[in-house]
Amino acid sequence: MNPGARIDAEFAQRVEAFARIHVGADSRELVANLATCAELIDDGERRYPVSVDDGDGDDVGNAWVCSPRATYGDYATEEAVRYAPPAAAPLLRAAGRGLDGWLRRAGVDRAVAINNWWLSTNLYPRWRERGVARLLHGALQRWPTHAVWLRSLNRRQHSYWLAECEALGFTLIPSRQVYLFGDLAESVQRRHNLRVDLKLASKQPRRVRDADIGQGDYARIAWLYQCLYMDKYSRCNPRYTERFLREWHRAGLLRFDGFRDEAGQLSCVAGVFGFGGTLTTPIVGYDTDQPQRLGLYRLLTATTFERALASGEAINFSAGAAEFKRLRGGEPSIEYSAVYARHLPRTTRRALSTLSAITRRIGVPIMRRYEL
Repeated sequence: MNPGARIDAEFAQRVEAFARIHVGADSRELVANLATCAELIDDGERRYPVSVDDGDGDDVGNAWVCSPRATYGDYATEEAVRYAPPAAAPLLRAAGRGLDGWLRRAGVDRAVAINNWWLSTNLYPRWRERGVARLLHGALQRWPTHAVWLRSLNRRQHSYWLAECEALGFTLIPSRQVYLFGDLAESVQRRHNLRVDLKLASKQPRRVRDADIGQGDYARIAWLYQCLYMDKYSRCNPRYTERFLREWHRAGLLRFDGFRDEAGQLSCVAGVFGFGGTLTTPIVGYDTDQPQRLGLYRLLTATTFERALASGEAINFSAGAAEFKRLRGGEPSIEYSAVYARHLPRTTRRALSTLSAITRRIGVPIMRRYEL
């Protein structure tokens, strides 16, 4: 099998596994704070997962991975408050409430997101000529009252996808600045911090590899993830349940690495998702009450670097911990959502156009200036 065919087959296997778990299931039993519906769409050659949201909600707290309103409203407000001076927090929160109301009235959560895996970072298969056009045509036929979204696109990895989206009239809305690692062998040679992390991980006892994860570990993984992503960062992050973690792991969609404490409990864990030559880590968790000197986050990222070095794959390490990732060779790239709304009411089109202008003119310069 040639490399291209192998990548396509790998993608198809992931899609089928996703469909068996999610299509027809109650989303909240898998992700406790996510109200969405999983379906599949076919471009004539490949099937893709789709999240379908009707925007009926006053779904306060809906996870941002399927809710544009949460992404650009609540989540963006939380990030602004986190990095702004404390005195500005009340004003920012008030502005955030106004922004949320505006997005709700504009119906931005009436959305279909293609290739949406319910993860912070979606990975894409190889671009095919007119592939986006076929997907768009199919989506408009099935969901004529919804905006059509593609999340997690960046210029370094998805230039062809973005070019076709722009040619078709999609609006590009910046979302985050992500960190990409390509030539890891070179990074190891050039980056002292990365070499130290790899050495530290290699010396740790009680290492946990994917095959070591058992039935009793999934509840602990869910708790460790919650400690970091929900309790420390944002309630808008997806609250993955024990069932989600167990089913994704058993289906081969997630591979786990971590370390146990002296009592045999997981003290930290990373869940890796990947195909097509790229890895990402949507699940990262550790006991945040443990002393920082233990370097649990460093250990977890080192395990993903080890995987990528062994396989020759690249890493999309998503957003956050920017300085940490830069010191280890991460290349920043602005991530976009591409949204098609030309068929929708003027109120929705205007809101999305305004959102694009605001994030391009204000959000992107801030992300680059402060290296977020």
